Parts: sequence; structure tokens; C-alpha cells
Amino acid sequence: MRFGLCCLFLEQPVKFRQTTAKTLLTLSRRERIRKVSALCLENANSLLRSVETVRCLGIGAFRVMSPLFPRYTHPEVGYALEDLPDAEHISSVLTQVKALCNKENVRLSFHPDQFIVLSSPSPEVVKKSVAELDYQAMLAEIIGADVINIHGGGVYGDKAAALQRFRETFEGLPERVKERLALENDDISYTVEDLKPVCEDLSIPLVYDVHHHRCNPDCYGVDEATRVCIESWRNSGRGEPYLHVSSPKHGWQGTNPKPHADYIDINDFPVAWRKLNLTVDVEAKAKELAVLKLMRELEERHL
Repeated sequence: MRFGLCCLFLEQPVKFRQTTAKTLLTLSRRERIRKVSALCLENANSLLRSVETVRCLGIGAFRVMSPLFPRYTHPEVGYALEDLPDAEHISSVLTQVKALCNKENVRLSFHPDQFIVLSSPSPEVVKKSVAELDYQAMLAEIIGADVINIHGGGVYGDKAAALQRFRETFEGLPERVKERLALENDDISYTVEDLKPVCEDLSIPLVYDVHHHRCNPDCYGVDEATRVCIESWRNSGRGEPYLHVSSPKHGWQGTNPKPHADYIDINDFPVAWRKLNLTVDVEAKAKELAVLKLMRELEERHL
């Protein structure tokens, strides 16, 4: 089993930089491009250091932050990689990321923000979502990431109609997006039961989030949902299943179990996952400390 760190470090000296569209709009086009070029290069180097760091820590997967290239698809301040004066250097660093991941068997993924909604009834929302996914697929190609994981989106008063729109939108996606896309159950709208037929119909793998499942249950137990997840990865030919684990910040008896805790309660780690070949992203506020603590506790219990 490999464990994954999500995007950022708590204690390790690796940082990513961002900017806002508002800030970029105060600059001339030339100044703007120079600024984002410098940020993209710095973030590319930070990603390389991230892979080096997780490798040294014994962590086997890393989720790449979506805005690695800040404001790339923004309608007013967006840009293309070839527009940047540091484009060649940036590409070279990202190629090094891919080579290091291949050498050290570190798995990379993306998990776009909640505004990516392929089931939206708004053509404009869908258009922007597709553009953002294509940008992330472009990065994924360069660095060798094999998963771009999204949620089903909103229900809009008719879950069946929303999922049908998802199906129709999926068919028109760029191939580099389709071959990496995965669909995750969420804690509000779409359960494993809801997404299973979509994943089967479109040969999309299901990323199983056990915390979301516990917050938003369906007809499946954890063991059954795990099997659905594993089968979806096998049937889609996409390799090692991807799953998420987290614990509730205020406990399962609290008024709201959805917010994530700093660390994982080992009792929240499913018995069904132990000794299986899986990638498990640890979604916890303590970042690498939480991943290492969970790995250590599982090893101590010989699990």
C-alpha cells in the first residue's frame, strides 16, 4: 500500500506561491507574463522538491496543487505555457519531476477545485470546467500524473438529469482528460451507489472516499464500496485503485462530522484496505505529519 500527501507540507521547507487576478490586472501584459513566468518556474522547482521530499519520507504519492500555474485559465489574465519567457526552463524542471517519479515509483495526481462541474446546466460553467481540466491534463502529461479526480457536482433538483449531463459532457472531453479522469463520491450529493453506473458506463474509475461515505451513506457497507472501487479500476484498465481517508475534526458524535481532523484516528482506517495494493491519500490538516503517524501506527500493529 502506498500513502499519499495532499498538496502541501506542514513542517518541510517546501512552499508554493500564488497570485490573484486582481493583482495581475494592475500590471501591463508584459509585466504580467514576466510575473506569472517567475511564479510557474518557482512552483515547478517546488514540485520537484516535493517529490524528493516525499520519497525521502517514504511517502509514495503526492497530490499536485491545481494552481501550480497560477490563474492559467482565467478569462482576463490567462496565458499559455509557450507565452512565458521561462517556458523552456519550466518544461525542463517538470520533465525532471516525471523522471524522478518514474525512478522512485512516486505516484502523482490532481484533484481540481469544487468549481469544476461537468454536470452543470450552465454551458458557461461547463466550458470553464473543461478548460481547467484540459490545463491540468496538460500538466499531467508533462509530469506523468495518471489521475485527475473530480466530484459529480450539484444535483440541481434532478440527480438523474445531472448525471446524464455529466455523461454527455464526458464524451466531448479532450482525450488527455478522459484517460486520466476519475470520479469520487462526496459527502453531500453523490454516493458510491449513485456513481457506480456512471463509472461502469464510461469506464471511469471510482475514487472511494470513506469519510464521505460515512457522512453520506448508501446501500453499500465499507467493504462492499471498497470492492466497487477496486473493480472500477480493474475494469477501466487504469491500474492501482485510489482511495481517500480522513477523520472528523469533532468526532463522529459531533454536530458536523464533515470537517477534517489534524490526524487520522487509526480506527477510521478500514480493515478491508489493509494488506491490499492501493494508493490512499491522507486528507488531514497535519499534512506529512499525519501521513507518517498513520503509516507508523499501521506498521506497529502489523497491519
